[in-house]
Amino acid sequence: MLRRNFLAMLVVFGAAGSAAAQGRTSKFDPDRDAAADVARAVDQAAAQGKHVVVDVGGEWCAWCHILDRFIATHDEVRSLIEAEFVWVKVNFSPENRNERLLSSWPPIPGYPHLFVLDGSGRVIRSQPTAELERGSGYDEAKMIAFLRESRSRRKAHAI
Repeated sequence: MLRRNFLAMLVVFGAAGSAAAQGRTSKFDPDRDAAADVARAVDQAAAQGKHVVVDVGGEWCAWCHILDRFIATHDEVRSLIEAEFVWVKVNFSPENRNERLLSSWPPIPGYPHLFVLDGSGRVIRSQPTAELERGSGYDEAKMIAFLRESRSRRKAHAI
């Protein structure tokens, strides 16, 4: 039991380390300026020929943490994200709902929720993560399909 708890801690801290290595925050922080974070991510994506994934959730959200662990432990998913996207977390909590930013995008039915932006910052996809789940986690094939389809979307397919 102790060994399993230790391994789970390594996965969580590994996810945080991987996020930090990519220059993205590993937590949903109500004190961050979400609009500025997204603007920086869009600038980076434009410079690198990538799209942005805006991960909306909160530290209160169990499925948000499950998503982080899933990405950290699925090499193909993580590699695709690192190669094709700039990932940015946006907090949604009682302390900060980030309404100024999120009110200009499609409604969010649940958390976490993923928005894909093109290099100009335009929303080209709004993805409820419940559709990417399987059992008590996420489905690797569904996640890879979501990422591959999202990377190929252009302004013509914007919502």
